[in-house]
Amino acid sequence: MINKIRETKVEPVEEEILSKQKEEPKEVTPSFISSLFTKGVVSKEGATEALPFIVFLAFLGMIYIGNRHTAENNIRKIDKVGKEVKELSWDFKTLKADLMFKSKQTEVASRVDSVLGLKVSLEPPIKIKISPDEYKN
Repeated sequence: MINKIRETKVEPVEEEILSKQKEEPKEVTPSFISSLFTKGVVSKEGATEALPFIVFLAFLGMIYIGNRHTAENNIRKIDKVGKEVKELSWDFKTLKADLMFKSKQTEVASRVDSVLGLKVSLEPPIKIKISPDEYKN
């Protein structure tokens, strides 16, 4: 049984709108990504044709990454060698200063006197003259 008391009246304008909505299926707007695949921009054939180019780009990317790693390793080695050169330069300068100090005449004389017992002569050297006649004999 139908309860006619509770039945509401629907205006004719609303009935037309409701009937049109029921009759016409709603169009679904495709998303951007799905439209790329359905319209043929990206298809199996297109992907297959682009595969060599994609492999080439991947290869270039690997070369780029490898080149960067090599460059960073070289920079680390250069810094390490630079520090080592500075340290060796300081050692060289220290040793050179010590050698210059030890090679002074007074230092050499004091060391020879203490080790070998030799003393510096206080008399000037004598010049020996030989005549050419004496030299022949």
